[in-house]
Amino acid sequence: MLGINFNTVDLMSKALDASELRNEVISNNIANVDTPGFKRSDVNFESILNDAINSNKLAGFVTDKNHIPINSTSIDNIEPQIVQDNSTSMRLDGNNVDIDVEMSNLAKNQLYYDALAQRVSGELNSLLTAIKDGGN
Repeated sequence: MLGINFNTVDLMSKALDASELRNEVISNNIANVDTPGFKRSDVNFESILNDAINSNKLAGFVTDKNHIPINSTSIDNIEPQIVQDNSTSMRLDGNNVDIDVEMSNLAKNQLYYDALAQRVSGELNSLLTAIKDGGN
């Protein structure tokens, strides 16, 4: 049996999508740094995923059709959410975008995305290796 869990790859793919969405949201925040009244947004994904894991809402991994399925919620039901921060104002004009924070968040998100992409690539390379070696 291969050591590849496709649920894990699917989950990492969801995290990549959330990271891509976060990049768009942060870029929008940066683009509106000088827009009066603009309120920054962020992407909520990790806490949604953490809640699903901690409450056992994720479906268990079944390796055989005769296995009893564990839980019923699939990874497909976990989606990132864009949330707007209306609680603060950085300036008198009501804008709450701090360019230094946003640039830091952008760099952090890029590192997160790159790490996830490397991990997905590693999982898929493991599968490719198993397929190639299986023919020998």
